Amino acid sequence: MVERIAETPIRPIPDAVTQFFWDGVEEGRLLILRCSSCRRFVHPPRSVCRFCLSEELAPEPVSGQAFLFSWTVATRAFHEFWKDKLPYVLARVELVEQPGLRMMTNVVDCSLERLRINLPLQVAFTPVGDPPVVLPLFRPR
Repeated sequence: MVERIAETPIRPIPDAVTQFFWDGVEEGRLLILRCSSCRRFVHPPRSVCRFCLSEELAPEPVSGQAFLFSWTVATRAFHEFWKDKLPYVLARVELVEQPGLRMMTNVVDCSLERLRINLPLQVAFTPVGDPPVVLPLFRPR
């Protein structure tokens, strides 16, 4: 019996608060909510600014440049799609637009030996699976 690997990863299920993010990713743009009151970026997306409690948040494009904040190497797949991609790097990156503006992602096209805190990274909008879903992954700059 041949083991069948899932052809696509678990797909994001956008809602009213996150739809803009996934639409931007699909278009090759990284959009992050920005508060019109305090001008700080807020991620993950939410309906209220975590800094000043304003409800005036709007998506704004960011550069996609980041630094590696922390990571772990997955040696066991949480979903069958990832089984043949082990090991892979789960990472928290800090976007250059604002101190503390972080997001979870994967680091790709980088040897495990090259990983280090503050490694400069750039977003790579990567279609994965069949049918493809575009994910905002990061690779070294």
